[in-house]
Amino acid sequence: MRMVLKISSRVNLDSFIRFFAFLFIIACLSGCAASIDPGKVDIELKNQAPKPKITSFDTPLADLGKMTEIYGKGVLVQSEIITDNTGSSRATDGEIPQDITEMTKSALNAIGGNIVYIPYNPSFINNQMLTGYSDFQNKLIPDVILSGGITEFDRALETKDRSKDFDVTSRSFNVNQSWVPDDTIRIGYNDAEIEGSARITVDYNLLDFQTMAGVAKVQTVNTIIVHKAMAEKNLAFSLFGPTFGLQGTVKKIQGRHAAIRLLVQLSVIQILGKYLLIPYWDVLPGAKPDPVILDFVSRGYRQMSDTDKIINVQAFLFLKGYNVDLEGDLNQKTKEALKKFDPSFDTTFSQVSVDLYLKLWESIGENLDAALDRRRLFDQKIAEKPQEEEGKQEKLPETGEEKSALPCSQTRKTTKNTTENKAVDIEKQQELRQKVTEDAMFRLLRKMRVWEDRPNSPAGTNP
Repeated sequence: MRMVLKISSRVNLDSFIRFFAFLFIIACLSGCAASIDPGKVDIELKNQAPKPKITSFDTPLADLGKMTEIYGKGVLVQSEIITDNTGSSRATDGEIPQDITEMTKSALNAIGGNIVYIPYNPSFINNQMLTGYSDFQNKLIPDVILSGGITEFDRALETKDRSKDFDVTSRSFNVNQSWVPDDTIRIGYNDAEIEGSARITVDYNLLDFQTMAGVAKVQTVNTIIVHKAMAEKNLAFSLFGPTFGLQGTVKKIQGRHAAIRLLVQLSVIQILGKYLLIPYWDVLPGAKPDPVILDFVSRGYRQMSDTDKIINVQAFLFLKGYNVDLEGDLNQKTKEALKKFDPSFDTTFSQVSVDLYLKLWESIGENLDAALDRRRLFDQKIAEKPQEEEGKQEKLPETGEEKSALPCSQTRKTTKNTTENKAVDIEKQQELRQKVTEDAMFRLLRKMRVWEDRPNSPAGTNP
């Protein structure tokens, strides 16, 4: 009796499973009937409006322009044709760009401030002159030439392959029906990933336009690692023979062209910052100070006269927001400002150390907007001084003495020839302006006209 019940329950279970499997197959086929019709295949494309290209270096480029205005530096720069020097752009069917000149132009022109980009297009200039549209007599002559190219493209630096597999098959249900090809249920799952990386390197150098010699220690070599990956997942299940499955595949590649644009923008910021001797690293998140620039600024400060040292310190204190006079003397007001800036400063000292000067010089970039406002206020005051002196000159008698209103507290004697006095006063103002608008290293290089005892010294223009 027990054996009969056991066999009966076994038969009922097998029948139930077969019935459930049949209903499941019918439901799947009816639900997919519309989507699997080959005559109704279709796919929708995303419609996206164009938008400006924004990168992580757009803001640092603009900040570098502000920095050139604050520090009173500038340069006229022209770019050579910048291309792929590896030949990989052709071998890989354009995986990397063959010409990145336009990227370089866009980066140079995005800086603004006192950086002026001069295009290089001889055929255009020649054609314009032939047609008589312009003789280009007022064209600007560049100070430096930017050269460079893509120097490395190493593919398949590293490849990783990972996968997960899961497969379960049930025991045999002893389905003895001719229309059932199998009597088991099977479930399978697969998850696979493949990752690879490549390295791209871009080099830039600066050439002096007059000598066509390279500017020593003013170059950049930047590299970036780009990745690509592919993932695939499969899910399959089999019911007594018929098999159903789901499959998904995705492939992602970091844009090579977009990565090179980042390299170009970073390199332009670095190489112009090196050339102009300004703390460009302040505009780059996570960047470290450039030891080459710090060394040159330090040496320049040590070789300056005591008066020039204090004038530079006072100018930077003014840009930091301290109301000090540019007198070239370490007076009590200047000492108090230095004490506020650096509490460790000893007011009994008669000089400012190199470390404190570097700290003050570099700190201007901490708040560019505030420093730029102070710079404009500073320029405004300097511009107003000759007008104030001219008004005082008209009211002065033909002879007499009066203290000058110059920040340096120089004295001058008025004479009967007021025109001559005005010319002398304006000349002094221009000399003072030159002192306070250039930092110590820049004036030193201009006087020495050398760059590490080489003829191709870096230079710049004041606003």
